[in-house]
Amino acid sequence: MTKKAIRKTVIISLSTLAFLFIVLCVHIYIVTRPKPIDQYSRVMARIDINQQISQADADKIQTWLYEEKGVDHVLVNAKTKIVVFTFFPIKTSGDKIVSDFKAALPYKNATRYVPTEAEMQSGCPMSSPSTDKLTAFIKSII
Repeated sequence: MTKKAIRKTVIISLSTLAFLFIVLCVHIYIVTRPKPIDQYSRVMARIDINQQISQADADKIQTWLYEEKGVDHVLVNAKTKIVVFTFFPIKTSGDKIVSDFKAALPYKNATRYVPTEAEMQSGCPMSSPSTDKLTAFIKSII
């Protein structure tokens, strides 16, 4: 090979490496940067109603919650006396919705259910036995 061909090959190789390095830096920045609260992210909350309710009461609760600012979706189970709803945290908070719920409706002994730390750890969908095996396998390779 001539000096000109070698020089051209080196320049192309270094340019390619520089481009790939820049792409890698941009990728790392995009993946690791802190993300602001997304206006479209939702949070789920639960209210336990500690008294008997009928299906008509459940419908009234569902209608009232849908009218609250920031509430996205509501599920009310009259048999288990549980209300589950999603809301936009940028517009409201779960505690505010529950306090407004207790003030506006005749369910004064209703409480917001907040899981304990142990329940949060055991309730993770990623901690199933199949994913534990996969994680252990990947760790053994690395």
